[in-house]
Amino acid sequence: MQLETSRYRDTQQSIEARVQDLLSLMTLAEKIGQMTQVEKNSITPDDVKQYFIGSILSGGGGNPDPNTAENWRKMVQSYMQPSLETRLGIPLIYGSDAVHGHSNVVGATIFPHNVGLGATRDANLVERVGYATAKEILATNVHWNFAPAVSVPRDIRWGRSYEGFSENTAVVSELGAAYVRGLQTVIGDDRALGSVKHFVADGGTEWDSRADMPYTVANNWQAASENWRIDQGDARIDEETLRTVHLAPYKDAIEAGAENIMVSFSSWNGLKMHANTYLLTDVLKGEWGFEGFLVSDWMAVNQLTDDFYAAVVQSINAGLDMVMVPFDYKTFISTVTEAVQNGDISIERIDDAVSRILRAKFMWGLFEHPLTADNLLDTVRSEAHIAIAEEAVQKSLVLLKNENDALPLNTGQSLYVAGIAADDIGLACGGWTIEWQGGRGAITDGTTLLDGLKAIYGDDVQYDADANFVDKADVGVVVVAEEPYAEGEGDRDDLTLSEADSQLISKMREHCEQLILIVYSGRPIIISHVSDMCDAIVAAWLPGSEAQAIAPVLTGDVSFTGKLPFTWIASMEQLPQATLPASETPQWAFGHGL
Repeated sequence: MQLETSRYRDTQQSIEARVQDLLSLMTLAEKIGQMTQVEKNSITPDDVKQYFIGSILSGGGGNPDPNTAENWRKMVQSYMQPSLETRLGIPLIYGSDAVHGHSNVVGATIFPHNVGLGATRDANLVERVGYATAKEILATNVHWNFAPAVSVPRDIRWGRSYEGFSENTAVVSELGAAYVRGLQTVIGDDRALGSVKHFVADGGTEWDSRADMPYTVANNWQAASENWRIDQGDARIDEETLRTVHLAPYKDAIEAGAENIMVSFSSWNGLKMHANTYLLTDVLKGEWGFEGFLVSDWMAVNQLTDDFYAAVVQSINAGLDMVMVPFDYKTFISTVTEAVQNGDISIERIDDAVSRILRAKFMWGLFEHPLTADNLLDTVRSEAHIAIAEEAVQKSLVLLKNENDALPLNTGQSLYVAGIAADDIGLACGGWTIEWQGGRGAITDGTTLLDGLKAIYGDDVQYDADANFVDKADVGVVVVAEEPYAEGEGDRDDLTLSEADSQLISKMREHCEQLILIVYSGRPIIISHVSDMCDAIVAAWLPGSEAQAIAPVLTGDVSFTGKLPFTWIASMEQLPQATLPASETPQWAFGHGL
């Protein structure tokens, strides 16, 4: 039976009074349950109730079948309802990686990845992207978005570079704070919680040969292949660099209202972040006075040591408040229970962690409105959200080169289009789209660049993915793309445009008077060997589900305004950028954009 008359149920009480009242009523099992976050396929709704689970998440690809917004809503409710039936009725909070829109949901609006938003330099636009994303996740009963990443990528070989707004700390700080404000705007009775990540310096780790990699990376349980070379690695930098380059965006995000921070897999000078008491407790909670809660990354505490008991004790004592288990939650719960009974984790540390989690749940109105308004379903890929996405696509485009008046296009010209990416939604979206690693093809609703050109040119557009044309057109457009990837699967020791794409450009050159190259990528790639063949080059980043919006910019109906968020290197010898000699210039500098 729930305690309906307790002070924590009284909305006239202060949040702190409600937190302390509820905390005083909780058993140790109920407290540890709140600190536990479980992956949805690994737990039953009955166990949510039995173990007082505080949070459930969908990882990349953690989708219902069939994958629709309506089924997402039902799925989340099936886990929420049992939490409301516990003795104290503490609602769980459901989390998802909606890192560029509600990107696990088929039919959601998929916005450009952060690298593209960084090219816009438009904080108001980023705030509106955050707000639209909030509406779409709330439509599915998801209250918690594991975004934004405020990483400052310093080596674009990193597979998560596209999750960073820029290599420039000031740009990251401004846009990260804007996203937090937009995402966390109150929408009726509902509100989404952001998770600012990954604390800290995940973008500052060093490239390693596998022979030199620390145990926790070289033998990373999560690494799906040999690609993982810098993700989850070690940032070997002094504290001044850590603070000025990598910590600054977190302070701005907190000032913008962030109440949750996700801790990084990575290390600082050899110490894993999940064990770093100095940064998690002394700096973040002490020096900065952060009153929100810290959540671990996916199974990250397991990387501290092979001794799970020791890893749990170390991470919680370092300052971790909620642990993304994500599978064996019963072992986690019993381990924390034993550690408290043994005196290895104090009850004061448990109470502090639980208070922080409860405070956020009260602030976000989960006790009064655990299920969101069902009319929000009408906002999923609504016309208003598509318009925001199209604006983001257009403002993200960076005109790298334009010679011989190649752009804007003239509708009186004959036009050939080549490249699989010109008509592929999956390649335009990149990783973290429907599945963890993304995929090719019509993986979700949306439009392609070819759709946009056909809307303008009609039947005058001829398309062949392989550029198998017979005669010659006035203009040829070639669209090339990185294969979709996420996290360490995208770590690359060679970012040179593939031989197949290089040959496609060369082939198209023979079939057009002027050649325009469009590049879909999560970072700058090496195109110096083909750039002389191209009259114009456009960096389109990973535009998402509304790639048709590129076409009006090519025709001049909308102006190019994007600026490079990263230095565009000319060769792999120019990485890492920090070692680039002053005498050697990149192909295009940070901030370039015609």
